[in-house]
Amino acid sequence: MIRFVRLGSFGSLGVLDAERLFTRRLRRVLALLLVLLASGGCTPEPATILRVGTNVWPGYEPLYLARHLGYFDGAIRLVEYSSATQVINACRNGAIEAAALTLDEVLLLVQHGEDPRVVLVMDVSHGGDAILGQSELRSVSDIKGRRVGVEDTALGAYVLSRALQINGLTRADVRIVPLQVDEHERAFKEGRVDAVVTFEPARSKLLAAGARELFNSAQIPGEIMDVLVVRRDLVDRNRREIDALLRGWFRAVDYLKLHPREAAAVIARRMQMGPDQVLLSYRGLRLPDQAANRALLAGGSPQLIPALQRLTAFMVDQKLLGRPLDPTGLPDPRPLLRIAP
Repeated sequence: MIRFVRLGSFGSLGVLDAERLFTRRLRRVLALLLVLLASGGCTPEPATILRVGTNVWPGYEPLYLARHLGYFDGAIRLVEYSSATQVINACRNGAIEAAALTLDEVLLLVQHGEDPRVVLVMDVSHGGDAILGQSELRSVSDIKGRRVGVEDTALGAYVLSRALQINGLTRADVRIVPLQVDEHERAFKEGRVDAVVTFEPARSKLLAAGARELFNSAQIPGEIMDVLVVRRDLVDRNRREIDALLRGWFRAVDYLKLHPREAAAVIARRMQMGPDQVLLSYRGLRLPDQAANRALLAGGSPQLIPALQRLTAFMVDQKLLGRPLDPTGLPDPRPLLRIAP
């Protein structure tokens, strides 16, 4: 028999009454604990978040336009980085599940042991990527022996290599100055480089400041594409989020085409450009619609495969890739086919 000398909140209750009250309360507490433990397995799991990494580039802006217009739900989170190199690192570190990248950057990811799948071709560069020189330079040949700023190991390395190849030069003919994208404008204006491999918005800003365009992606049509990649193991597991992402993308692209001035006003604030500059930057891009994307990614002979094979061979030849890769398994059209009208 338990004896109580003082029972605090039980006050002046008799010993037997106090014991009964204590027992009832103890049973209630135990019952409540059992309910909580039993219901733990029924607690809804937090909503899956698909984190999409990008750097600043007009071809990626429909993602942010879609977010601004409310086309995405809470399951899509856009993560902006200052350079493509940072996006690649975020992919490798598991900080993001999806990314907007150029084809050469996708191949670099594969070389690093990652397993991405291309689920969308976002844009095809047709002049948007360029090599700009100081005002005294007239052609790519003039950069021989000069300092060329470039974000090496990413798109810039490919554009520079192709420009040099077309003009009978090699990388050994120029002095490479590694520059992150956010350093391009300042390094060029300060005269630390004689030329820079760059893209929007830095391209328009430097041209306005007197730079001369020596080369652009219109001279290598169809070779530079920006794509959306998702980790292979998530293409099926995160169907709802990926489908919502693609639907929001195409809605935003349609909005940009139908309401260019309104869309440009939104994009201009993010890119720190004037709306007219924004619209001008899209002249150097092609934004494939759903039908064009299906032709690029789906069917017996996806149009993206030859472009990937040519790019892979070139990058291996130029030692931008350390080993040959088979890129034929990279396109995955299943999300596109699921949302087909």
